[in-house]
Amino acid sequence: MAIVKMKHLRLVAMAEDREAVLRLLQHMGCVEVDEAALQKDGPEAEAWEQLKGQMTRLDTQGLSAAREEQSQAERALGVLKRSAPAKGSFLSPKPEVAEGELFDEAAAQQARGCVAEINRLDARLSAIHAEEGKLAAQRAVLAPWLGLDLPLETSSTSQVTIQLGTLPGSVSLEEAQSALQQVGELAQLTQVSADPEWRYCLFVCHDSQAQQGLDALKDLGWSRANLREWTGTAAENDKRITDELADMAREREEIGKKLAGMGSSRPNVQRLCDLAQVNASREESQGKLLNTGKTFLLEGWVPAESWPQLKQALSAYPCAYEVEDPAQEDYPQVPVKLKNSPLTRPLNMVTEMYSLPAYGSLDPNPLMAPFFILFYGIMMADMGYGLLMFLIGSLVLWKKKPTGTMGHLCGLLVLCGISTFIMGAVTGGFFGDFLPQLMKLINPDSTFALPALFTPLEDTMMILVGAMCLGFVQILTGMAISFYKKLRDGQVMDAIWEEVTWWVVFAGAALAILGVTNLVLILGGVMVVAGPVITGTGFGKITGIFGSLYNHITGYFGDILSYSRLMALMLAGSVIAQVFNTLGAIPGNIVIFILISFVGNALNFALNLLGCYVHDLRLQCLEYFGKFYQDGGKPFRPLDLNTKYYNIVK
Repeated sequence: MAIVKMKHLRLVAMAEDREAVLRLLQHMGCVEVDEAALQKDGPEAEAWEQLKGQMTRLDTQGLSAAREEQSQAERALGVLKRSAPAKGSFLSPKPEVAEGELFDEAAAQQARGCVAEINRLDARLSAIHAEEGKLAAQRAVLAPWLGLDLPLETSSTSQVTIQLGTLPGSVSLEEAQSALQQVGELAQLTQVSADPEWRYCLFVCHDSQAQQGLDALKDLGWSRANLREWTGTAAENDKRITDELADMAREREEIGKKLAGMGSSRPNVQRLCDLAQVNASREESQGKLLNTGKTFLLEGWVPAESWPQLKQALSAYPCAYEVEDPAQEDYPQVPVKLKNSPLTRPLNMVTEMYSLPAYGSLDPNPLMAPFFILFYGIMMADMGYGLLMFLIGSLVLWKKKPTGTMGHLCGLLVLCGISTFIMGAVTGGFFGDFLPQLMKLINPDSTFALPALFTPLEDTMMILVGAMCLGFVQILTGMAISFYKKLRDGQVMDAIWEEVTWWVVFAGAALAILGVTNLVLILGGVMVVAGPVITGTGFGKITGIFGSLYNHITGYFGDILSYSRLMALMLAGSVIAQVFNTLGAIPGNIVIFILISFVGNALNFALNLLGCYVHDLRLQCLEYFGKFYQDGGKPFRPLDLNTKYYNIVK
């Protein structure tokens, strides 16, 4: 239950072994490959400068190819998800595949063929959809002219002007024809079709009167139709488009059937996607190496506990290596890996959400776990809710076997569910007062009630005082951890004038309130004054006294008062549950009561599930971590077989 000790690894090996060494590191999953530096200081600087010109980094073609293959595989999986959806369950665990099977080149080649075919068919489908849209738009353009028995490419002659065009629907045909008659008798306007918006017309006129006729029509809103690229009549073109659409529909249906029948290739495509992801990770690490014509240099971090096994594995290759503990000034660059027990590991979710601890500091998980789990149970405090949390978390862990954040979440749900159930048993809550209300509906004379040591509604003040006492205990724990850290780092005087001083003040205040003695409190006051006087300089001695008093008194008071939220959320959850149960009991019907109570408690459970987590997180991150926690660590990300669809069996 600590931060794993890291060692810095520097490895030089033969260029022909580069791929094999990287595959070995990926198989073991214990080395985070770092960017090999082109600059070195110290006694090696001169020799390094001579080698600098010979060292290069490999190009990124391999990385680009792997990412492109992964992208194509993901695209193919997206197509299969739409066209051949798989039957699965949320609780189904990720399938397993042997490492050798993942890297099987024959299977990979077969999967690449499937991916290419799936994506080709999908591209053709997209092209068909685009072409169908284009043809549908063309049909819409032709639709008003279907009644015209005249080839659309018909053009004007030297004697006759022919135009197709539109007039606004508000202009009547008689009005347009009358306007033409005023120009002369050698013009004719024929309506082909009409809709509420437009009139679609054919204008035919002798060339001598064409311009005057068109001017008269333009005054009424005439607009020439752009159909000159068409050949044949509108009906002939419409039939051709209809036939093309029918052919495309048949082709689209055939492609859909092909894609629907390719669902069996999904496992192969998923393995190819995971393989591409693994290859991309290795290629990315390869880009961080420094290479000469014959050798390469690798730098990285390895957990001290994993080095013996790695050292033995590297003995199979002609290489030179050195490992060293990081210097104090290198701590900000050292990756952080936490090693926890099953009880505290779920708290990684909380720690990672806030920030990993800095390397060389303390792992907060075991220090936080008892408080986080207890406080969550106090705020939720219901046997029914706790039982649901425990069952849901256990079921997902058992069936799905999740890892990472999902695994931590389910583990935390189980632990907090147990705490919630225990606190619910203490306060007598089972979905609020569900059971007493139900018994009263069955028997109005019933006085059934679950046993309870105290209840949120009747013992509110006692719960409030208890919550703040628990908060004071956590704050004292944080101070004790800070005291230990300062002694470990040689900051003895800081520990005395900070933690010890206020411990004396707290102890003195308690003894004074109990009427035992005031001497301890006076001693604490003297230490509060003496600290700034001894450590400060000049006028800072005086301001330090007032600053210390104000900051610590208001800080500790505010921190302790924050823990009243334990009582507030316990009370709110209990009252909301009882309100819904009471509303359900008003009609006097058991079925209605169960229905309303179920809906209300479901809402209350969902609200408190998130609300209790947020408030518990706040207490840990602000009131507790502020006393001792040193954040800023970067996570340890080793070169490993990280996959999305399969668990790799090494």
